[in-house]
Amino acid sequence: MATGISRRDFLKYSGTAGGALLLGMQGDLVMANRKSRVAFVNTEDRKSGVSLSIKTLGINPVKNKDVLIKPNFNTADHTPGSTHNDTLVALVEEVWKMGAKSVNLGERSYPPTRSVMEQKGILPLMGKLEVKIIDFDDLDEKDWVKVKPNASHWQDGFRVARPILESECLISTCCLKTHQYGGVFTMSLKLHVGVVPTSRHGYNYMSELHQSPQQRKLIAEINAPFAPDLVILDGIDAFVDGGPADGKRAQGNVFLASRDRVAIDAVGLAILQSLGSNHQIMNTKIFKQEQIARAAEIGLGAASPSEIEVLSANEESQKYRDRVVEILNKG
Repeated sequence: MATGISRRDFLKYSGTAGGALLLGMQGDLVMANRKSRVAFVNTEDRKSGVSLSIKTLGINPVKNKDVLIKPNFNTADHTPGSTHNDTLVALVEEVWKMGAKSVNLGERSYPPTRSVMEQKGILPLMGKLEVKIIDFDDLDEKDWVKVKPNASHWQDGFRVARPILESECLISTCCLKTHQYGGVFTMSLKLHVGVVPTSRHGYNYMSELHQSPQQRKLIAEINAPFAPDLVILDGIDAFVDGGPADGKRAQGNVFLASRDRVAIDAVGLAILQSLGSNHQIMNTKIFKQEQIARAAEIGLGAASPSEIEVLSANEESQKYRDRVVEILNKG
């Protein structure tokens, strides 16, 4: 049994017979009879991209909740190497407007997390917005919860930051980019590698991840024990090759919002294809990408394009949305 959690929570975080990851299905049982919605906004403005994408999705998961935001702060590199400060500020302001009880920002970066946030100027920005920083580097050993699902490609399970597992309302905000070190792409699924420690309890989880030939499946499986209440993708700037810290740039000029990590990544891949990306993106069907295929297999979200509804925010977004949906439907 996993240490540091109750039997009930262990069953929640663990798998079920037949290889399905129980918690991976938690957010999508609701979607059994309807399509996963992805809001689509054609914009060059991050503030309006945040607000309009959430408005188009038509949900308010934050009201009277303690909210935890997980950004993309793997490094402090310029967007899309990391979450743009303007996106983060706009998201926090929107969450407060929507009636959040409290707002926290939680992350584990590749260099020391505090250093990344200092380089990006995040600490004073979040201080002004009354946002508490939760540096996962500072968590006690007991607050890295062991998760060992059935049928996982991890050798002996993995650990997840307790604040993620116990969050009353989790919002993840990601970028639009390729990943040259084995991930192929890095959007909402890959974002959550930051909820797993680099090394804790005498074991280096990032070494296992990056050295595994099953890396993309391991990425998907990290997402099984929790489900964000909202995912925001900032695709104004994109990497169509290289990444995650630097790469070949393109203007995506899009914001997406969804509750489904698989659906939003699938739409993101269709956008990358529309922009002209590398051979791994252009020559692989979207639902054949290993991150997507494994995430769908364990019940994290949409399993095909037919299960996704892409909502145009306005008339200005419609033609772009239609082009992307045409690509999506091929995959």
